[in-house]
Amino acid sequence: MTTPRIGLLGTGPWARRVHAPALAAHPGVEFAGIWGRRPEAAAALAQVHRTRPYETPDELFEACDAVAIALPPSVQAPLAVRAAEAGCHLLLDKPVATSVSEARAVATAADRAGIASVVFFTARFGEQEGEWIAAQAAVGGWFTAHADWLGSVFADDSSSPYADSPWRREKGGLWDVGPHVLSVLLPVLGDAEAVTATRGPADAVLLAMRHGSGAASSATVGLTAPAAAAGVEVTLRGTAGVTSLPRRQDGPEVAYRHAVDALLAAAETGLPNACDIHFGLRVTEILAAAEESLPSLMPHGS
Repeated sequence: MTTPRIGLLGTGPWARRVHAPALAAHPGVEFAGIWGRRPEAAAALAQVHRTRPYETPDELFEACDAVAIALPPSVQAPLAVRAAEAGCHLLLDKPVATSVSEARAVATAADRAGIASVVFFTARFGEQEGEWIAAQAAVGGWFTAHADWLGSVFADDSSSPYADSPWRREKGGLWDVGPHVLSVLLPVLGDAEAVTATRGPADAVLLAMRHGSGAASSATVGLTAPAAAAGVEVTLRGTAGVTSLPRRQDGPEVAYRHAVDALLAAAETGLPNACDIHFGLRVTEILAAAEESLPSLMPHGS
């Protein structure tokens, strides 16, 4: 069997920190090349990881069996459609898109092409978090849950490499860290059958959901928390008692390696992964419904 060839679209901080190093180090794939919207950045990143840059996405698709995408959602979605139509399996970033129509277009293209897909939710593919999520889903009997998923990307004293991200500035924490919350709660509590949202300070959004299991959940998400207040906590309460999401003991690179493994397994077996494009589409649908329930979702700083 030949080693699967996987290419990368994107050269930003997340691509440089996680995608490219993890693909280069993964023993089960050949890191076939990089395309970026800035050719000089693609060339520099390719040189670091001993692969080659491509001038167009379509040239990269032709050279690959799969592609990983590390681009803003509005850029990711149409490129994912083109990649699927070219027969490439998809390793997507969250959110798949910030509009339901764009996310649905990716799902439709993937189904028509018969390709495998995985959406990289770091908590779902993290070793400690993934085991905890699976265990709580098996236990069942949950009554309520609450999540705080708060970053300080846009705090006054922020030094985050993502502080200059235009799409995060526009869409805020609902769309950036909201997918993480849903990736943890939905497998445990079931689909969100009803969702409402209200605005908090800065870009913070407070969510309230009722799930298919009958459980209720709430969440506070945002990217402008003071550094001292930032962090992640998820707590479940039910017949089994009270339990909380374990704190991550390793970096996102480990989770990314597991996501690559999941894509390879889905491509080989033909069995869809639980975090495939259809789960990514559902996350987009829920977040869009939450956004619609807000009187307005003004860009951060306006």
